[in-house]
Amino acid sequence: MTPARVAGRPERNLNQMKPRTTEGRGDSSALVGYVRVSTAEQCSSGLGLDAQRAAIRDECDRRGVRLVAVYEDAASARTLANRPGLAMALEAVESGQADGLIVSKLDRLSRSLLDFAGLMERSRRDGWTLIALDLGVDTSTPQGELMASVLATFAQFERRLIGQRTKDALAELRAQGVKLGRPRMIPDSTMERLTTLREAGMTYRQIAETLNAEGILSGAGKAWHGSTVHQALKARAADT
Repeated sequence: MTPARVAGRPERNLNQMKPRTTEGRGDSSALVGYVRVSTAEQCSSGLGLDAQRAAIRDECDRRGVRLVAVYEDAASARTLANRPGLAMALEAVESGQADGLIVSKLDRLSRSLLDFAGLMERSRRDGWTLIALDLGVDTSTPQGELMASVLATFAQFERRLIGQRTKDALAELRAQGVKLGRPRMIPDSTMERLTTLREAGMTYRQIAETLNAEGILSGAGKAWHGSTVHQALKARAADT
């Protein structure tokens, strides 16, 4: 992955900026931009990045606000993780070095409404502005905050749909007799020994010590612990 870069020369040193307070949340006097392309080749050629930067600069000029810096990533990640450029942009706003984060398109942040809803909540909680130009999201204005709320509602809907689809798929697999979970790696003879010791009244820790003394390894080929004994017996109970 190509390292994150700060495009252009910042108009003001980030470390010299005064910390932001949450009282002036609607006053986005300093913004950081974020641009992203999905491949290193696009990043090298500049395809897409220049258009994103231009849209961000034009909007900052229109608003009369300072564009402190533009951070960029070349990443095809579907989530917000593993993006050093975005991490630096968020650090700038959350440390008070800028008042908000601006992107030209929502999908430059994420194609997942769940991730975007999380960022919106993060901006609300910490008192910085989040702006996505293509959808009119601007949490410093009533209209933009309304749009953000609508997107958050759809994100919650998406979350519920994913959960329901997963639940239905698991139910169908169970109906077909498919055993779910990780395959059991513990030999039947070892499981019988575990069960016998447990029925004799031993604690999980005592069972682990007994098996270790007998040279019997766990399913992972390691020494037993009380927790692994508990998990093994619990998994067996679920299978029966």
